[in-house]
Amino acid sequence: MGNSYAGQLKSARFEEALHNSIEASLRCSSVVPRPIFSQLYLDPDQHPFSSADVKPKVEDLDKDLVNRYTQNGSLDFSNNLTVNEMEDDEDDEEMSDSNSPPIPYSQKPAPEGSCTTDGFCQAGKDLRLVSLCMEQIDIPAGFLLVGAKSPNLPEHILVCAVDKRFLPDDHGKNALLGFSGNCIGCGERGFRYFTEFSNHINLKLTTQPKKQKHLKYYLVRSSQGVLSKGPLICWKECRSRQSSASCHSIKPSSSVSSTVTPENGTTNGYKSGFTQTDAANGNSSHGGKGSASSSTPAHTGNYSLSPRPSYASGDQATMFISGPPKKRHRGWYPGSPLPQPGLVVPVPTVRPLSRTEPLLSAPVPQTPLTGILQPRPIPAGETVIVPENLLSNSGVRPVILIGYGTLPYFYGNVGDIVVSPLLVNCYKIPQLENKDLEKLGLTGSQFLSVENMILLTIQYLVRLGQHQSRALAESMLTTSEFLKEISYELITGKVSFLASHFKTTSLGDDLDKLLEKMQQRRGDSVVTPFDGDLNECVSPQEAAAMIPTQNLDLGNETFHIYQPQLTVARKLLSQVCAIADSGSQSLDLGHFSKVDFIIIVPRSEVLVQQTLQRIRQSGVLVDLGLEENGTAHQRAEKYVVRLDNEIQTKFEVFMRRVKQNPYTLFVLVHDNSHVELTSVISGSLSHSEPSHGLADRVINCREVLEAFNLLVLQVSSFPYTLQTQQSRISSSNEVHWIQLDTGEDVGCEEKLYFGLNEYSKSLQWGITSPLLRCDETFEKMVNTLLERYPRLHSMVVRCYLLIQQYSEALMALTTMASLRDHSTPETLSIMDDLISSPGKNKSGRGHMLIIRVPSVQLAMLAKERLQEVRDKLGLQYRFEIILGNPATELSVATHFVARLKSWRGNEPEEWIPRTYQDLDGLPCIVILTGKDPLGETFPRSLKYCDLRLIDSSYLTRTALEQEVGLACCYVSKEVIRGPTVALDLSGKEQERAAVSENDSDELLIDLERPQSNSSAVTGTSGSIMENGVSSSSTADKSQKQSLTPSFQSPATSLGLDEGVSASSAGAGAGETLKQECDSLGPQMASSTTSKPSSSSSGPRTLPWPGQPIRGCRGPHAALPPVVILSKAAYSLLGSQKSGKLPSSSSLLPHADVAWVSSLRPLLNKDMSSEEQSLYYRQWTLARQHHADYSNQLDPASGTRNFHPRRLLLTGPPQVGKTGSYLQFLRILFRMLIRLLEVDVYDEEEINTDHSESSEVSQSEAEPWPDIESFSKMPFDVSVHDPKYSLMSLVYTEKLAGVKQEVIKESKVEEPRKRETVSIMLTKYAAYNTFHHCEQCRQYMDFTSASQMSDSTLHAFTFSSSMLGEEVQLYFIIPKSKESHFVFSKQGKHLESMRLPLVSDKNLNAVKSPIFTPSSGRHEHGLLNLFHAMEGISHLHLLVVKEYEMPLYRKYWPNHIMLVLPGMFNNAGVGAARFLIKELSYHNLELERNRLEELGIKRQCVWPFIVMMDDSCVLWNIHSVQEPSSQPMEVGVSSKNVSLKTVLQHIEATPKIVHYAILGIQKWSSKLTSQSLKAPFSRCHVHDFILLNTDLTQNVQYDFNRYFCEDVDFNLRTNSSGLLICRFNNFSLMKKHVQVGGQRDFIIKPKIMVSESLAPILPLQYICAPDSEHTLLAAPAQFLLEKFLQHASYKLFPKAIHNFRSPVLAIDCYLNIGPEVAICYISSRPHSSNVNCEGVFFSGLLLYLCDSFVGADLLKKFKFLKGATLCVICQDRSSLRQTIVRLELEDEWQFRLRDEFQTANSSDDKPLYFLTGRHV
Repeated sequence: MGNSYAGQLKSARFEEALHNSIEASLRCSSVVPRPIFSQLYLDPDQHPFSSADVKPKVEDLDKDLVNRYTQNGSLDFSNNLTVNEMEDDEDDEEMSDSNSPPIPYSQKPAPEGSCTTDGFCQAGKDLRLVSLCMEQIDIPAGFLLVGAKSPNLPEHILVCAVDKRFLPDDHGKNALLGFSGNCIGCGERGFRYFTEFSNHINLKLTTQPKKQKHLKYYLVRSSQGVLSKGPLICWKECRSRQSSASCHSIKPSSSVSSTVTPENGTTNGYKSGFTQTDAANGNSSHGGKGSASSSTPAHTGNYSLSPRPSYASGDQATMFISGPPKKRHRGWYPGSPLPQPGLVVPVPTVRPLSRTEPLLSAPVPQTPLTGILQPRPIPAGETVIVPENLLSNSGVRPVILIGYGTLPYFYGNVGDIVVSPLLVNCYKIPQLENKDLEKLGLTGSQFLSVENMILLTIQYLVRLGQHQSRALAESMLTTSEFLKEISYELITGKVSFLASHFKTTSLGDDLDKLLEKMQQRRGDSVVTPFDGDLNECVSPQEAAAMIPTQNLDLGNETFHIYQPQLTVARKLLSQVCAIADSGSQSLDLGHFSKVDFIIIVPRSEVLVQQTLQRIRQSGVLVDLGLEENGTAHQRAEKYVVRLDNEIQTKFEVFMRRVKQNPYTLFVLVHDNSHVELTSVISGSLSHSEPSHGLADRVINCREVLEAFNLLVLQVSSFPYTLQTQQSRISSSNEVHWIQLDTGEDVGCEEKLYFGLNEYSKSLQWGITSPLLRCDETFEKMVNTLLERYPRLHSMVVRCYLLIQQYSEALMALTTMASLRDHSTPETLSIMDDLISSPGKNKSGRGHMLIIRVPSVQLAMLAKERLQEVRDKLGLQYRFEIILGNPATELSVATHFVARLKSWRGNEPEEWIPRTYQDLDGLPCIVILTGKDPLGETFPRSLKYCDLRLIDSSYLTRTALEQEVGLACCYVSKEVIRGPTVALDLSGKEQERAAVSENDSDELLIDLERPQSNSSAVTGTSGSIMENGVSSSSTADKSQKQSLTPSFQSPATSLGLDEGVSASSAGAGAGETLKQECDSLGPQMASSTTSKPSSSSSGPRTLPWPGQPIRGCRGPHAALPPVVILSKAAYSLLGSQKSGKLPSSSSLLPHADVAWVSSLRPLLNKDMSSEEQSLYYRQWTLARQHHADYSNQLDPASGTRNFHPRRLLLTGPPQVGKTGSYLQFLRILFRMLIRLLEVDVYDEEEINTDHSESSEVSQSEAEPWPDIESFSKMPFDVSVHDPKYSLMSLVYTEKLAGVKQEVIKESKVEEPRKRETVSIMLTKYAAYNTFHHCEQCRQYMDFTSASQMSDSTLHAFTFSSSMLGEEVQLYFIIPKSKESHFVFSKQGKHLESMRLPLVSDKNLNAVKSPIFTPSSGRHEHGLLNLFHAMEGISHLHLLVVKEYEMPLYRKYWPNHIMLVLPGMFNNAGVGAARFLIKELSYHNLELERNRLEELGIKRQCVWPFIVMMDDSCVLWNIHSVQEPSSQPMEVGVSSKNVSLKTVLQHIEATPKIVHYAILGIQKWSSKLTSQSLKAPFSRCHVHDFILLNTDLTQNVQYDFNRYFCEDVDFNLRTNSSGLLICRFNNFSLMKKHVQVGGQRDFIIKPKIMVSESLAPILPLQYICAPDSEHTLLAAPAQFLLEKFLQHASYKLFPKAIHNFRSPVLAIDCYLNIGPEVAICYISSRPHSSNVNCEGVFFSGLLLYLCDSFVGADLLKKFKFLKGATLCVICQDRSSLRQTIVRLELEDEWQFRLRDEFQTANSSDDKPLYFLTGRHV
């Protein structure tokens, strides 16, 4: 429908335009469309429509169009069919129906200054035949010279050159619609419209210009070469045609139908092909009727010749095409599906997509037409013949858009037409459920029919004014396309007229001559570079030699990581951990020991250098251990790669590194990942930019997707193109920048982020100099020019105007004051600030201005032109002009480099600026070019960002936001917190502007300020000094005038910014305040005086660095740059009133994506970044050329493939993402090291100073103890394990001699923090569930999902004498472990666990079953022994409580579980150890019986088990190194060994069955040769023991115990005369596990009265029996043990620090506090006890004593006077019986009040105890 403005109507853009424009209509119930496009982005003024438009480029875009439409599902006919010509149509003039009124025509006025003489063209060249008859006229091939008649010059013929395709043949036929001609006077070519041409040759018509009326004769040359009038042009032949439908209806022949294969693959002829296509396109709801809106709109109803509408019954929609299309059919025939005739608004024709026509080919009538025009329809089933020469004549294939009704048969050269469903597809609304409609706020009845919507759209589009249609057309082109169009216009010289227009100044002078004159007047001298006025001149040599005196600290060289960056880096890290923990096996962090990275950036040399700078400053290469400190600076370059043609080789090198280093985790950072995200395939199809598809080739290649050691981190400020339905990144792997809430106080952060949102909101601050501005004067100028040059892209026009504006502003400010009125005040003020600020101080610092010019050719033009003007005016030392081209490095003049170097101070000789930040302080204009800004960071001195060229071509969210993103930065927090206070400059004395001599016509403003605190201030280009003196080079002293700025709303008031150089120590310099122009009208711009405002509460202006802002530390207040927008962008961004999102969020998010449906909920203005992502993932699709397009739904699973190791980091532009991901790399490395490290306890042994010598002389080389000598060693009863440092000492004779002061008193209440040290894990470590690797995968995981049920539950029952009842345990045995067990013949019943023989020698196995009791550590327990056992066969059983079994089973599905009975759910570790030992002995007996039957002796069965804690992590072997020379300290060498090595060594001990317990010592970094001098000790062993279940059959663990159960057991074992051996050359490292294990119960009252109770103290754990005491919910034994630990002062006062008189404990060791010693005595006969002759005991502790304890035994011991007694029993009756049985009342005195119980309720079986005193 209509050709696109630049000849390329892109289907997707077209859909976009339609969607957006009809959305409002769909949402409202009325039928009249609201022109939402106009409201949103386009000029609201309705201009009369002019058909003049831009001449498109036909040739090279042809194929593209055809491909695009055939790819989009349109029908494309093959090209080899026969043709039958039809007669041509009648003359256009006859085609208007009788009831159509005449169309008024008003000719467009000639452009200003052009020639309007009859017979001459507008360029003033003679066209009359009489003048040209002898001239040689060159005309292009295919053109003819014809004569035109002007109504004002009847006697003359005007000579024109016309393309003969648009002229009729001899029969008056086959003239193409439209026109193509050249002016032979001035030579201008390419007039596409006769209207435009007739204006150019000054025909001055009063009626609609028609070529048929005015092109009269062919012109011929006589034999003498004289050009003369030839034959008439035969326009009239078609008059003879009858006006009925007398065309022959030729049905397609069978041969035709068989050769035509529409896209759907059928060969049943056109008819079926169309019908099926329509059905496929969702038209089946209309009974499969297609419709076409083409050059002839579709019509319904029967054939009728009458001019009146016919209401016949048929509702078949038909259409026809015959010959060249007609120009002005209007109306739509009313059938039942359409509105009533009275409501129908006449709609002009929508043309086929021929590129040789204007966007909208018919003029819009000024008054609505009444009545309906009815062109001739064809009955259904008729045939339309496609003429033979259609393609060759028109140059393109017409596209027939299916609209409504049934298509006719096409016949003839059907390959020349394309039938497209694109239009009707725009209206395909998915069938929505009612609930979905409710969400959208709609009801089903609100939907319009498809044909109504098409009607409304066409009507809407036609109503657009001229500028709107131009803007609409421009917005349909992608960025690449419009840049190509601009390039084409520049290359082909189409801009020459525009360029010549700008060769003169606004005052009419020749610009070049004027500049030459100024240069001559100035001579050789140049304007002083800085610290001086604009009219102070020096020689170029002096200027180049001037060095700024002030060495300024730039403050941006040091690299800081700020808190938000740290937070985001941690968020990234935790997301990586989440991937590793997800169980998807996609990332095994435990596998890696190093981090390496590569950063891929778009094609921008500055961005590469900027990223390199950040890498170097951050020190990340050294921190990651990738490079040495000295070489890191040079080597940084290999870590940053640009997406250009060289990337392939560099990337292959990187991927080789990835493959060669499997233990290194590589991170591929794809920065600015939204740029050029096109697919490789689409890149190879189209001949597009070299970068096309490169990112896709790298990021999405198979090697990247499959590399298990490669994370992909995509980073973007505008991630919308990565957030479609086809996104490859899971939404859970998105990490969003933390919400920048300016409401909260950030505390120490000096600066706050100022982004797009803040810019939009700043318009409501009410300051006279808004930060976001629109230059209304400039926009008016642009509109005038656009009307004059309709065929140029608006960006070309804007650019030329902008160059002129800046050039004239420079001239106005230096030499030609008369030009001031011709520059817009905005431009003038910017240039004034730019060139005057360096003059105000000795540092020469100034501001940066960015002018954004996307087209490289235009940017180069702008640079050359501005540089020429600057140099001719002598300003080349004052400010620099830099072309910011992403493809090239920065180029800065040497004298400016010298200035930058002197500011920086210590740079090397060869230093040059490589990034924009390096230009900080340099007064300069950066002309920033390139398709997109690519994330370059600008310096603090950036003050103005000119985006006036960013217009209607930028109407997607990404395109627009990334342009404004250039200005986003961090600012002093006062700017956001309280702009009206922070930015207020009041409180100064009235400041007068001092003036210097110059042109007297200049304007000076005397700024009078009220002294109130909130005064009205003019927005100016200058800045105000503290002392109130300003100086200027451009104002006259004699004039003192003042100006009132008009305080309108910020949107209309064009206040200008307060500017100042960022001078040192805040010493500002004064400057004149120039006139401020408000946008209210031209009279303001030229007025010279007005009254100052005396309002005391007017809006404020922004100061710029140099004026200290209140509350800001340091001289440089960071302020946001001023952004000047085009009107289209301003009206969009300036409209934000509330919410977190700018108004641009309503746009399509990115050009490479499309909306899923035009019916969708609106983006909520308060949506967070996460919510926006989910919205876009639901409502947008990747277009066909997008790199994610191929990521379609997997048909099997119905899901899309997310790449599991890909993350997306998103945050606003310039917020600090680079620093954040560099920090992420650093902490990722630290975490990997931490994963490879383990915190182990590192504590020295305790009580070594008073232990008995338990060593015996045995040579150190001996690997095993000798049983003979070992059994002679005494047992060392002292406990040496540092974990027991707060336990009661065990009495020895040596202890009696220890001075009591030595024992330090410690506060028991404060839990002691135990010493730990970080150790690197080795390949022999035991691991928790967080470790994953290939080797132990089978060991850890079940191979299939069904294996959980493959483990079976087996009950195992045995009787325990201790418990006095049968015990039933459960085994959970995975199938793979059943070989370790014996089952009954039926295979159901578990009989025993297999045990090896003592004589077995298998190097690939350990003999002892390993039991690990574990509680609360299903994830953190070190239960993976695969690596510790070196992968050999072993039997490992987890011993767990019944209630924890499901958790352990989930995490350790391949482990055998031994489940304790439910009665032990609250029991301590003593119960687990007791049951392990009981079970093992019972099993030993069963195995002995089983093997005995096989002839094996009972004593040959292996009796040992390993009992090991779940925190044992590493094992070491130690050896003493002999000193090489005498004075040297004897060293200890340690080596990590496996658990297998340790166990196999101990199991090989000779005569091992004679040892009861074997163990190893605890590791400590302080292990000395002293502690190793004896290889074996006879002492306590803990945590990791080999236990002989046979020898210890009668020694039991106390199953009630929570604490010290091993000390108690060791003492009992030793007193039974059994051997306990510790191997000192092995040590055990225990991990500090922070959860689970033997953690304390949290003791709470049984009945909670209130939540906030004070903590319960240990002394409250007991109470008097039957008292009203608060009863506690905790086991009795636990309360008792905790109470005893803290009650020694109360219970055994005589024992405190009195180690000569310990407390006597019979058959038990209980911890009764570190201040007390316990003398352990066994009551068993023949037991070995400590010698306590002569010892007077300070107390007696009897705990659950059995019948071996008798009165006689107690009478053997002596007690101090006042010694105390504590007797503990199960209940009150046994307590009384014990007192009586032991005859305690003879020697001990009891009181009634000395009886206590643990503070449990009677259900929980409290323990009772009685205290007494020795008499």
